[in-house]
Amino acid sequence: MKVDYIIVGSGIAGICFCEELKRANKTFVVFDNASQQSSAVAGGLYNPVVLKRFTSVWKSDEQLALALPLYATIEKELGVKLDYKIPVYRKFASLEEQNDWFTASDKPLLSKWLSAKIIKNDNAVIDAPFGYGEVLETGRIDVNTMVNAYEKDLRAKELYFDTPFEYHVLETSVNQVKYKDITAAQLVFCEGFGIKKNPFFNTLPLNPAKGELLIIYAPELKIDYVLKAGVFLIPIGEDQYIVGATYEWKDLSNQVSEKAKNELLGKLEKLIRCKFEIVNQVAGIRPTVKDRRPLVGQHSEHKSLYVLNGLGTRGVMIGPYVAQQLYNLIENKIPLEKEVDIKRFES
Repeated sequence: MKVDYIIVGSGIAGICFCEELKRANKTFVVFDNASQQSSAVAGGLYNPVVLKRFTSVWKSDEQLALALPLYATIEKELGVKLDYKIPVYRKFASLEEQNDWFTASDKPLLSKWLSAKIIKNDNAVIDAPFGYGEVLETGRIDVNTMVNAYEKDLRAKELYFDTPFEYHVLETSVNQVKYKDITAAQLVFCEGFGIKKNPFFNTLPLNPAKGELLIIYAPELKIDYVLKAGVFLIPIGEDQYIVGATYEWKDLSNQVSEKAKNELLGKLEKLIRCKFEIVNQVAGIRPTVKDRRPLVGQHSEHKSLYVLNGLGTRGVMIGPYVAQQLYNLIENKIPLEKEVDIKRFES
């Protein structure tokens, strides 16, 4: 088989790059053995504001301008619902935080994203005496539905291989790569945490962070917005909510833990005063980078090998943006932005 590209990994990064290839009528195959579960703990929020510090997300305008049309295209192609428009409310812990919000909402970079109106809490089962601030133009991408539907579609087209990628079998040359019986012009690794086992890119400073979240059933809660208050509380329909997420740097298994459950329950019970039951608990390993920018670029020696990784907690926003950057580097020789180029870590 001969294709233009081999893609390793079919999470958010891999899907975004596949969409770039589709638009350009490039041929490709995808390898993914489901060993990485970072998408399982992706809340899928697109939110242009860092709510902890009331600052704008890097390149938020550019990211959203690419991301939302891309997900709309996938919805149409696969016949699934992915994009749920939903406001994000930031709970205020004090009058000081209210004042900080007002100050931030006056700043040029934030005024379009932060409503200057304080929203009063009228939900008797939520403890929020100082009310909320609303972030505008927000929503949630159903990442699990997207990943599963995308895999199903690729399988139907015989473009998906669910076997571990065997690095030692890969043959590289200046103009192509050969993997078993597949020849391609380029290969892009989008493996998430799995890159730590990749002999071509395992020296990149990717820090694995285990995340866990809960799915709860809370019929009395009745909120139709995302609530940020120590944890994220995200409605997903039928009185169910995502509660998340944790960060763990030592235990890097995909197994759920009592420690994470207790941490999330402790924060949740300080926030809501209604009965709920845990429906599910999931865990996954996030690929994070110390400077909070993705890892994108070309291998220094093997010029047909590339990496697209480290999307972090805002993967649904930044994924399409950096996928386009990488495609333009490969096909149009347009240099990457220095903030995402892996060359920034070269000594």
